[in-house]
Amino acid sequence: MSRKTSSSRRGEAGFTMIEAVVALALVTIVLAAIGTLVATNSRGAWKLEQHAALVNAARVVVSTLPRAGAAMPDDLRGQVAGHRWQMRVTPFLDDVQAVPDSQFVPQRVELRVQAPGGAIISFETIRLQSRGAGR
Repeated sequence: MSRKTSSSRRGEAGFTMIEAVVALALVTIVLAAIGTLVATNSRGAWKLEQHAALVNAARVVVSTLPRAGAAMPDDLRGQVAGHRWQMRVTPFLDDVQAVPDSQFVPQRVELRVQAPGGAIISFETIRLQSRGAGR
């Protein structure tokens, strides 16, 4: 009788040791992949936040510029919210003559902002300055 009982229990047995090890290995691989994905996303979010802070600091600097073609110094420097910035104003195309009857003179404006962590963002644009607002 004990033989019949033991043979019928063999068909009802649970997972074998190999099946359990394979299942654990698969779970480990899936969890490692999820962990890598989370780490990558958090790094990307941190970089995006740093870039947004740089752009915001540049906007603050640009918002303080003189309006309506007023004269600007050639070299400006400062610090906003821990971000160092520098702005340079140079003539646009030194070797090209300006239009003689024009009311404005084009100038090249370069803005460079550096985050406390070392990341840098640079902008370059053209600004029209009134001829009468000369230096």
